[in-house]
Amino acid sequence: MAWIYLGFAGLLEIIWAFYMKKSEGFSLIAPSVVTIVTMIGSFALLSAAMRSLPLGTAYTVWTGIGAVGAFTVGIVVLGEAASLSRLLAAALIVSGIVIMKLSS
Repeated sequence: MAWIYLGFAGLLEIIWAFYMKKSEGFSLIAPSVVTIVTMIGSFALLSAAMRSLPLGTAYTVWTGIGAVGAFTVGIVVLGEAASLSRLLAAALIVSGIVIMKLSS
C-alpha cells in the first residue's frame, strides 16, 4: 500500500508544480488554491508512505516522480524545450528511481 500512496503523492506533486506555474507567483486565486490543496495531499500521502518505506527511498522516488512528471508536463502542455541533454537528464532520473525501487 505504501508504494500506491507514494505514486499518488508523486502525481499530486506534478499537479501542484503545474498549478504553481499557472498561479503567476500566487497572484491568481484558483491556481493558488489548487496548488496549496494538492501540496497538502501530496505531503500527506508521502507521510503515509514513509510509515513503512525508508526515508531515502520514499523521498527519492517522490521527488523523482515529481521532477520527471513536471518536466514532461512542461514539454507537452507548456511547450518547453525538449533538448537531447534535458531528455538524457530525465532518463537518468528515471533510471535512478528504478534502481532505488529495486533496492528496497
